[in-house]
Amino acid sequence: MENLPLAEPGVQLSIWGLFWQAGWVVKLVMIGLLLASIWTWAIVVDKLVAYARMRGALNRFEQIFWSGQSLEELYRTLADRKTVGMGAIFVAAMREWKKSFEKGAKSPLGLQTRIDKAMDLALTREMERLEGKLGFLATIGSAAPFIGLFGTVVGIMTSFQAIAGSKSTNLAVVAPGIAEALLATAIGLLAAIPAVIAYNKLSSDAGKIAVRMEGFADEFSAILSRQIDEKVAPKG
Repeated sequence: MENLPLAEPGVQLSIWGLFWQAGWVVKLVMIGLLLASIWTWAIVVDKLVAYARMRGALNRFEQIFWSGQSLEELYRTLADRKTVGMGAIFVAAMREWKKSFEKGAKSPLGLQTRIDKAMDLALTREMERLEGKLGFLATIGSAAPFIGLFGTVVGIMTSFQAIAGSKSTNLAVVAPGIAEALLATAIGLLAAIPAVIAYNKLSSDAGKIAVRMEGFADEFSAILSRQIDEKVAPKG
């Protein structure tokens, strides 16, 4: 069986050489995927740092909250600060509590409902901030392989056009286009795999933080409910 000749010496099969020899469509695909990969890692690092800070803030707030300090004193301490996590939920609830009593709250049920809504809104804002940009990771994880596949198809089409133009199946004609196609696929996977792994981990971490904040909101709602019964409920 006759061996096919190898690629000509002038053909660059290094990654950098393949990039410069690729057609403009394949180049755009590669550049887009590389930028997406860089942005993915930037989001991952940012979220890991943000989640670590959030867990630290939750731990510090829980320690202060359950230390026996009065709610009024804690509220005065946090009211003028930029609070996050449980602190933001606490401040939102206490602010609604104080506004309601300043206006002469009469209905225990209405006051409890307003406080719960204030905490729910604060929790929603905190979760939106925590989960921000995670959608980008999910999009890259699902779309990057197909974008890379598009580059692969274009590269293979280029190879067939080269074969048709030269009327030869020489590897020197076929190899560059196929190598470009495989490089586009590899870059697509390079962007997609870390994005999928990071999305799953960060979503799980955000969920755990959400559970802690929801648990605090429920506990604080019960505490305020008892105080509402003492201050607002009609006495027999």
